[in-house]
Amino acid sequence: MSDSETLASVCRLLSQGSADSAGALLGREMPFQPVAPVTRKCTQRQALGVFRRDGFLCRYSGERLIFPGTLRLLSVLWPEQFPFHTNWKMGETHLAYWRLYPTVDHVVPVARGGPDDTTNWVTTSQLRNSAKSNWLLGELGWTLRPAGDLRDWDGLSGWFLEYVEAHPDLLKIPAIKSWYHALRRANLESSA
Repeated sequence: MSDSETLASVCRLLSQGSADSAGALLGREMPFQPVAPVTRKCTQRQALGVFRRDGFLCRYSGERLIFPGTLRLLSVLWPEQFPFHTNWKMGETHLAYWRLYPTVDHVVPVARGGPDDTTNWVTTSQLRNSAKSNWLLGELGWTLRPAGDLRDWDGLSGWFLEYVEAHPDLLKIPAIKSWYHALRRANLESSA
């Protein structure tokens, strides 16, 4: 019985004056299973590791995503044409951020009992992460796509390093500096 059929049966039983039967049916067919909240602990460094592992591809759509430092750099260079708001205000942030900014998503949401670790983390866009919320993939009709290969697409992270190294004054900007150092560390660790 589908959830809508179950609720229709519950309502029918209620209309017939069978509240106890309706409650029993609801509890049996659609039990509520509370999950204790878990604190999420993904750091910038861990997020970058997930992005690189997944080849900067959205694991739900297969779309290529852009390294966050690159997007922020473009906003520094062209704040009017490519604006970013630190609180992600829609009217003040370029829509490319929503479509192309990589985020870490829990395949099985923590709120639904999923672990908060790399086995349950995947790269997706800010837009898809927001749309997915606490839903399971099957509930949305989504599938998990294979990870990409960093050698095929690096999210323009290589370009970011080259550009910042050629323009070191950009390191005075905290967001640029933070992503620059995270990327340098990741590159050093992967080459060791």
